[in-house]
Amino acid sequence: MGYGADAAKRAGGSGRIDLRSDTVSHPTPEMRRAMASAEVGDDVFEDDPTVIELEERAADLLGKEAGLFVASGTMGNLVSVMAHVPRGGEIITPAEGHIPNDEAANYAVVAGAGLRPVHELPNGEMPIDAVVDAIQDASDPHSAITSLVVVENCHAHTFSRPISSAYMKELRAALKPTGIPIHVDGARLFNAVVALNVSARDLVKDAESATFCLSKGLATPIGSVVVGKKDFIWRARRARKVLGGGMRQVGILAAAGLVALSDGPEGTIKRLAEDHVNARRLATEIAALPDIVSPGHIAQPEGERLDPSRVTTNFVIFKVTGGIARRTRFLDALEKRGVLMVAYPHGQIRAVAHYGIGDEEISKTIAATAAALTETA
Repeated sequence: MGYGADAAKRAGGSGRIDLRSDTVSHPTPEMRRAMASAEVGDDVFEDDPTVIELEERAADLLGKEAGLFVASGTMGNLVSVMAHVPRGGEIITPAEGHIPNDEAANYAVVAGAGLRPVHELPNGEMPIDAVVDAIQDASDPHSAITSLVVVENCHAHTFSRPISSAYMKELRAALKPTGIPIHVDGARLFNAVVALNVSARDLVKDAESATFCLSKGLATPIGSVVVGKKDFIWRARRARKVLGGGMRQVGILAAAGLVALSDGPEGTIKRLAEDHVNARRLATEIAALPDIVSPGHIAQPEGERLDPSRVTTNFVIFKVTGGIARRTRFLDALEKRGVLMVAYPHGQIRAVAHYGIGDEEISKTIAATAAALTETA
């Protein structure tokens, strides 16, 4: 598969170096061909053969009984919450996770659930003793009933750190007496797979359900897949219908997902390693520039130099000295030079490597970063 500037050009790139997210990646030529020739049916009637094949492939990769194709990672998490959690139930979740911060409080608005956030460690893990301590006493009528524990893998706000299978095993053992299920918000699960050199099946074997995005590092244009037991997927399918997520000839989109998850050279799982290398190189080079500092918050202590060793997947998170006002000027100065990064919570800046970003783009980004720092000093 082509990569770097050539891949971006063939995928319809604009010439900008867009590092705002891996969601901006364009589908590969192989995906476009598969979409054009996809066999389709009506997925609401459950007879779209390409969707069925994608759901079966995803379930097999993650070692679960069944899968469900949904429009987005947000929808995947929400239908999972609706399938697991009764109205008034409570969800234990990472405090800086996607569900509490980036899904418009849908757990409350739609599912009628509450949250009990647990603060993460710098490696993205919730301390297991804190998770256990957060479980409510179901016999007390004053308390919400703890109904689900969510793990985000990779954990975005700590440099998109991968969460290990050893942690998942320990968490499952701690929760076993309670019977509380685990859901993995695995938007970038395959980045964790590649970074840890393990199987996706191994990372989610101790969870009752998981979702992963096809439209981030895997480079498809749209969609996520939820996996779990058949009865869970049946409930999730009903929840998807409630949300208006029943789709018709959606095999056109599912075809791109099958390419992404394929074992051949056109698959996009193994190539995630290239994104990780590019992100580490970017972090290493800009860490040496003046006024680039650690992102602070939970990712790395405030005020230190940016530590490139924190970059294990495709995220680079940092700050510029001078506060929010300079951050705005810096991002504007970068954009003038054809490079896009994004403002991130807690005064941070995020750059994400993805399909279409290669050595040349990283070199240009490093040069543009240095120039933008000088301009805004």
